[in-house]
Amino acid sequence: MTVQPPIPFHPAPHAPEQVAFDRQELGRILGLYGRMVAAGEWRDYAVSFLRDRAVFSVFRRSAEHPLYRIEKHPRLRNRQGMYALFGMDGQILKRGHDLAAVLRDLDRKLIRPVD
Repeated sequence: MTVQPPIPFHPAPHAPEQVAFDRQELGRILGLYGRMVAAGEWRDYAVSFLRDRAVFSVFRRSAEHPLYRIEKHPRLRNRQGMYALFGMDGQILKRGHDLAAVLRDLDRKLIRPVD
């Protein structure tokens, strides 16, 4: 009888089970959210960490459709950019590689002329 050593088990590297915003990204998003709440524009938010994307949704009231969705798709980082801003109707308003550039459109909505 021949004795063979056991075959070592090396799990294959795999993608993370869920995508999430890192600390800097979430800090930038919550900073904008805080300014918009102080201006009275936004009232509520929701965060979803899914297998293929992370979503930050902003609401005017909690019982309606989101005004905006900020999504992070890591699979799109080499194509159009992994950050996207969606409007209420699901239309892509802005897409890019830099989160600050994507959020800049929302920051402009905070600046209003004074009468």
